[in-house]
Amino acid sequence: MPVTRGFFRRRPDGPESRLPPGQYDVGAGWPVLTAEATPHLERDAWSVRVDGLVDRPTTWTWDDVQQLPRSAYTGDIHCVTTWSKFDVTFGGVSVDTLLEAAGPTADAAFVVAHASTGYTTNLPLADVTGGRAWLVWEYAGKPLTREHGGPVRLLVPHLYFWKSAKWISRLELVAEDQPGFWERNGYHDRGDPWREQRYQGDA
Repeated sequence: MPVTRGFFRRRPDGPESRLPPGQYDVGAGWPVLTAEATPHLERDAWSVRVDGLVDRPTTWTWDDVQQLPRSAYTGDIHCVTTWSKFDVTFGGVSVDTLLEAAGPTADAAFVVAHASTGYTTNLPLADVTGGRAWLVWEYAGKPLTREHGGPVRLLVPHLYFWKSAKWISRLELVAEDQPGFWERNGYHDRGDPWREQRYQGDA
C-alpha cells in the first residue's frame, strides 16, 4: 500500500519547523470540531459519488471502495483553530483513483466536496490530485470514529483541516469556484496553513 509523507515545501528539520505560523502542537489529543450534528451513518448505508464535469459519473458503496487500491497518508495535519498534530496515519483510497474512474472533463477546475449532513467546502482540482488527497476510513490502523468523520471522510492534509470534509458523500467537479459553508462565512477560499490563509482577505 503506497504511503505518502506530508506534502509540504522543504523546511529545516526539527519539531518547531513543522509548525505553520500561529499553530501549536496539540500532542496526543485530537480536538473534535464540527459545524453540524454528528450523523449516525452506518457503513452499509454509506456511498460516495463523483459527478459534475466528468465523463463517467460514478458511485461507490462501502464494499466498492474496499476493492480499490489502498493508499495511506503519514504526516501532519493543521486546523484553522491553531492546533496541529504530528505523525498521523490515515488509510483509505487516493482521490486520484476515483477521478481516474470518473474522467474529469477539460472544463473541470474545482471540486465541491459534499458531506451527508449538507456541509460543503470548495477546493481547486489541483489540490485534490497528484497524491494530495484521500478518502479515508482508518486512523492509526483503526476504523475512523464517527466524531472524526467516519465511516469515511475527505483528507486534504496540506490545507487547513476544514477542507477535509467529514462524512463525505459526493465530489462534484465544476468549472468555477463555488464557496462552501465556511468560505461563505468568512473563511479563506483555499486555506494554506503555511501562508496563514485563515480568513477572506488573507494573502
